[in-house]
Amino acid sequence: MTRDPGSRRMAARSAGHRCLVSARLTCTEEDRMRVQVDPSLCVGHGRCNADGPDVYQLDDSGYCTIANAVVSVGLERQARDGAAACPERAISLSE
Repeated sequence: MTRDPGSRRMAARSAGHRCLVSARLTCTEEDRMRVQVDPSLCVGHGRCNADGPDVYQLDDSGYCTIANAVVSVGLERQARDGAAACPERAISLSE
């Protein structure tokens, strides 16, 4: 009985394991997404925080503040969703 080398990869994927190639990739701070808020455009709707609470913080007046301009790994979706929710387009992302 011969084994198909692809079957081992398929079994690993179905068991919840990530592709071995992706495990070798590293992400430096320079490579990660960055967020910038233009305070002259922000009027305090707070929609960014509603869609990205781990990325966008609000001050006491409801204006967006960012504790860290570099988006943590795993929070990229929140960063994109929060930026897209801003009706004033005060948030810009760079990848």
